[in-house]
Amino acid sequence: MTAELAGLRADVQRLGVLSAVELEQHRQRVRRETAEEAAGSRARLAEQVTEAQTLLSELARQESEAKIRLGQARQQIVVTEETALLQEAGVYQYRHPLSDAVAYQTALAELQGRIKAMARADGGAVQAAKGWTVNGSEAQGRAMIRDFSKLMLRAYNAEADNLVRGLKPYKLESAMERLGKVATTIARLGKTMDIRINEAYHRVRLQELQLTADYVQKVAEEKEREREEKARLREERKVQQEIERERARLDKERAHYLNALAALRANGDTDGAAQLQERLAQIDTAIQDVDYRAANIRAGYVYVISNIGAFGESMIKVGLTRRLDPMDRVRELSDASVPFNFDVHALFFSEDAVGIEAAMHARLADRRVNLVNHRREFFYATSAEAKALLAELAGNLLQYEEMAEALEFRQSRAQRPDAGVLLRSGGVRPGREG
Repeated sequence: MTAELAGLRADVQRLGVLSAVELEQHRQRVRRETAEEAAGSRARLAEQVTEAQTLLSELARQESEAKIRLGQARQQIVVTEETALLQEAGVYQYRHPLSDAVAYQTALAELQGRIKAMARADGGAVQAAKGWTVNGSEAQGRAMIRDFSKLMLRAYNAEADNLVRGLKPYKLESAMERLGKVATTIARLGKTMDIRINEAYHRVRLQELQLTADYVQKVAEEKEREREEKARLREERKVQQEIERERARLDKERAHYLNALAALRANGDTDGAAQLQERLAQIDTAIQDVDYRAANIRAGYVYVISNIGAFGESMIKVGLTRRLDPMDRVRELSDASVPFNFDVHALFFSEDAVGIEAAMHARLADRRVNLVNHRREFFYATSAEAKALLAELAGNLLQYEEMAEALEFRQSRAQRPDAGVLLRSGGVRPGREG
């Protein structure tokens, strides 16, 4: 039995079988190692979670800072695109309506005097902290405050002067916003020493911008009126020259017929004298008409014209001319500034052509193409609509061409099938003439 037990033990040792005590010890050791490994895994996981939370907090902080910076950047950005500003601004409204540009210039000079007075030392343009010391010295502190205040004021005035020099009336709101943001930036940068632009000084400079915008607009309007007046005077001179030439021609022709009539009467040619007498009567009537046109400045021709090749079929021009030959005015309008000649729908003579033209413009007021300059006499209307209005105002119309001939336009479109599209889109296909 002893030998058998020794053999069994040798077999157990050879086969790696452990005793019950050793198995228990091994099981406990495995459990302990497992628990330690699990604890380590949980610790590592907790550490990773903490790192992730820290990273998320940092990302959230960065996002918040980015949003703040974006908001500040948006506050500092001023949109100055002229197209957008023009669309938003519309017709410029005066802030300080004065009588003329000279009045604005005087008001601006007075305002600029106030600005210079406030910008001087101790003028109140800049506010800053007091009792500031540098290296324990109040004198050095006052000097530093003075120098920094002067620097901030120079920056503010440079921006304000630049805005004034380049100001356009439709940019006024943008310029005022920009100057306000400059003042805000100076207050932020000078926060440590409480340096900021005085609100009263800022209001004066804003008033300068407003007055400048009004002055620029008034100057532009006066230049436009001057240009229109010169055009009107040129037209009047042309009319006067036409009347003088026509009167001189008729006087010369009348003198010629009088001489011929005297000769026929001297020769006893009564039939020939009667014919010349009729012709003289016609000349006298023509002279009376010319004299009437020269004396009555309201008499003239009201015309309705269109240019479908340039403006389409739903736009007309309603105007007035005092020319003896009204087609001269139409031919002038059909110059090189438009691709095709204007077509005439009506040439209506009236002793009160001025009144009829004004009435036509009043009835078509809501269809004006140019709502700013009423001297541009184009309207969104068809020739048929204009015919109805003119007939209502003038009575029976002896002649009115409702359909535009547009000969050159129609020939151009016939020669090139895509001409209508090209003329409306402004494009030309490669390899083709424009």
